[in-house]
Amino acid sequence: MSTAELFDSGWSPTSWRDRVAEQQPEWPDRDALERAGAELRTLPPLVFAGEARSLTETLAAAQEGRAFLLVGGDCAESFQGFSADAIRDKLRVILQMSVVLTYGSGVPTIKVGRMAGQFTKPRSSPVEVRDEVELPSFRGDTVNDFAFDELARRPDPARLVRAYHQSAATLNLLRAFAKGGFADLSRVHAWNQEFVAASPQGRRYDVLAGEIERALRFMRACGIDLQGELALHQVDVWTAHDALLLEYEEALTRRDSITGDWYDCSAHLLWVGERTRQPRGAHVEFLAGVHNPVGVKLGASSTPDEVVALCERLNPQRRPGRLVLFSRMGADRIGESLPPLLRAVALAGHPVLWACDPMHGNTFVHASGYKTRRFDDVLRELRGFFAACEAADVPAGGVHLELTGDNVTECLGGSEEVLDEHLERRYETVCDPRLNARQSLDLAFEIAGLLRR
Repeated sequence: MSTAELFDSGWSPTSWRDRVAEQQPEWPDRDALERAGAELRTLPPLVFAGEARSLTETLAAAQEGRAFLLVGGDCAESFQGFSADAIRDKLRVILQMSVVLTYGSGVPTIKVGRMAGQFTKPRSSPVEVRDEVELPSFRGDTVNDFAFDELARRPDPARLVRAYHQSAATLNLLRAFAKGGFADLSRVHAWNQEFVAASPQGRRYDVLAGEIERALRFMRACGIDLQGELALHQVDVWTAHDALLLEYEEALTRRDSITGDWYDCSAHLLWVGERTRQPRGAHVEFLAGVHNPVGVKLGASSTPDEVVALCERLNPQRRPGRLVLFSRMGADRIGESLPPLLRAVALAGHPVLWACDPMHGNTFVHASGYKTRRFDDVLRELRGFFAACEAADVPAGGVHLELTGDNVTECLGGSEEVLDEHLERRYETVCDPRLNARQSLDLAFEIAGLLRR
């Protein structure tokens, strides 16, 4: 039996339909949904099987401590906020952070954008009530509109196709930036945005950039041909999103012509969230059959038995680089909740990459009514994650952050502190609060210090 037959025996892209699928919209027009799915199935893949295999190999290195995973981007992409400048600025922050992390840790940084598909969000309630008016919750631009009126909140399958085309445009621009000169290491100073450059962390980054430029000049003086070193001029940027809308993911799943294996060609890496990670649920069933690297978000309620069952279901062959486990437990809970999971997975012999999402477990509603996060809580959870991994003799393999390149005021704190009264100044997210570029760079230096230790 071939690898493909062994792995996906009895599985097809529609197998999830026999399971309970949480967090799915109530589409009012099923015929329109079928038409949208049929159109998506005729469109080219957004990413390719060979790219997903390359990412799996790279993640296997991070699993052994020979690389570090950085996932960053918007909480939820929007149709209205789509622009070349926004994509460039998010990539610029990721490039800055990766330079800090690589320089500080001495290992490559795997750069993954939470973009080109991260449109949909799970909700704690299927409805939203304002002034005694009840409407469907906003589930992201792939489903409905943020405006609070009956027509806007009606789930519209045509948005699935629009999300595909915006994702294609985003990927096109990301590839152009990554391979066309923008990511050249000689431009390390140019990545420092104006509103970041004057900050303490921006000045610290500027010193680091100067050291890198001096090192490059030294290598040229020694006769080393830097033009021939593609790694100095180009980078790989991968994409990832929550595989929440299963009709969309199914429509973009294709069988690879080389290996015969199934790949979800909507992104390089797909993850299943805290609300949809049931081992026997539809989302896990779907991800069990695709050969992309996959991730699982694990909250503080996760049990060792659940996590081991997820490892068995998603990576029965124990392939290195296949599975990323993202802890998202909250700064106050990670010290007690993560160690039993680390021990259980190690005892079961599962090769996984452990990474930390320090954002989602630290969200709260401010007195002003805005959802926010404290930078200090994010940092505390990261420190707890690194401490737990060190105690378990497991590499701390990555981070997953919600961030933007814009000068927003959505998360409190940081070295140039966003104060309570600043929240309303530039609170622009349509869902969860994001780190701004200064806070992201601040965090990168802190993570680099944890990696060195």
